[in-house]
Amino acid sequence: MAQYYEGIGRRKASTARVRIMSGSGKFTINGRELAEYFGRMGDVDNLLQPFTKLDLSHQGFDVTVKVSGGGVTGQTESVRLGLARAFVKMDENNLPAMRKAGLLTRNPRVKERKKPGLKRARKAPTYTKR
Repeated sequence: MAQYYEGIGRRKASTARVRIMSGSGKFTINGRELAEYFGRMGDVDNLLQPFTKLDLSHQGFDVTVKVSGGGVTGQTESVRLGLARAFVKMDENNLPAMRKAGLLTRNPRVKERKKPGLKRARKAPTYTKR
């Protein structure tokens, strides 16, 4: 098996395990192609930010991703974080560029828990006077 570099990214309820190795440019997520898995406009561009910040083409790398949990946005951002971390593991010289672009900072925002007596985390039942 070829040498690969792994990065783990998390966002909201989503976790992504990203592996990068040199290759022909195959980008598979859970066994499916990149454009097939993330069909929404802008998701693929958001996900490939680590490549653009390093002026690299993803054609020179094979990327394998296993992602679970969360929704589309959470999965997209968790894959992006995993990619950035894998690039830093591949070459420590990538660290300043990734840090400057803000790609190595985990977004800490998660869903707030539901409180008793409320409909959601903060939404209260409608007040009635009579």
